[in-house]
Amino acid sequence: MKTEVLNYYLPPDLIAQRPVRNRSSSRLLVLDRSTGRLTDSRFSRIGEFLRPGDCLVLNDTKVLPARFFAQKAGATAKLEGLFLAETAPGVWDVMLKGARKLKPGDQLYLKDKHKQARHIYPPDVRRTSGGQDFCNAVLLEKKGEGICRLKIDAQIDCQTILSRIGFPPLPPYIKRDDNLCVAAMDARRYQTVYARKTGAVAAPTAGLHFTNKLIEQLKQAGINFAHITLHVGMGTFKPITAETLEDHKTHREIFEIDQENADIINQVKNNGGRIIAVGTTSVRTLETIAAGSKVKATGSATGLFIKPGYKFKIVDAMVTNFHLPKSTLLALAAAFAGLDNILTAYKYAIEQRYRFYSYGDAMLII
Repeated sequence: MKTEVLNYYLPPDLIAQRPVRNRSSSRLLVLDRSTGRLTDSRFSRIGEFLRPGDCLVLNDTKVLPARFFAQKAGATAKLEGLFLAETAPGVWDVMLKGARKLKPGDQLYLKDKHKQARHIYPPDVRRTSGGQDFCNAVLLEKKGEGICRLKIDAQIDCQTILSRIGFPPLPPYIKRDDNLCVAAMDARRYQTVYARKTGAVAAPTAGLHFTNKLIEQLKQAGINFAHITLHVGMGTFKPITAETLEDHKTHREIFEIDQENADIINQVKNNGGRIIAVGTTSVRTLETIAAGSKVKATGSATGLFIKPGYKFKIVDAMVTNFHLPKSTLLALAAAFAGLDNILTAYKYAIEQRYRFYSYGDAMLII
């Protein structure tokens, strides 16, 4: 299949730069994939489209404050980095903007986010706050595609360091600087209310619409909940650059599901309830671990690329956001809803001025 069939034009002003004030007040476009019918609603009313006995499967990964700023020793320009993984104690893989002029052996200063955002402090605090650097790092290797390997000069774990230097790792289409007030909002809102297990460098954004109150209401209405964990990587934003979908190699992401949650899903399936995946990450995980109409407790990494023509084994419905053109996420939605249905739904959403992408509105595909 040609990648170009997943292309569409989105007016830039429909790219949501901030979340709606209340999570569940976002709009919800409901697509019936058997008829193509579209229904406008609100996320707070999602229960009207669910049935007692259904199961919502949530990805409980927690987003790291993975975006940080650094400076090369002896230079004035600020570098922007994105933590990807700690590959060995004190050794990080990072995406580093502006790394073209760097070379192995260069020393970098990782910036303390509280001290670099000086505009939020009164003058007396500025005078006593000391330097802006939290710790040093040495560039060990440039691995290609903007990925660098750093050796961190600090005897503390990466999560502690990131808590001091890191900002929410928003996707590039959301424009931010190092304003701590805005970063504090993003730290709350670019995270699901049920996030538990730290490890993602991007949020499972379909889950951002849920509130604790809404979850409790759905439980009271007889809806089951199960949790899986898939640590979302930056590959989730990587566009398909190959001419055909078949030539694209998708990213791999770490996942796990325990026995308790596997049992919940299997029991719901046995009782005739629907398995409703919240987000493409939940879809990929469920379809990776499905054996027939059941799932098993396991943990591994998945590189499953779901594209039109894929035969779904376990997922009966899905909650998702509106995705970028020519992306693996849009390919997955098209595989589930049908290509014509999803393109028609996107055209309608643009006409009705739905808000797109991570902080945007939601779809329920049933």
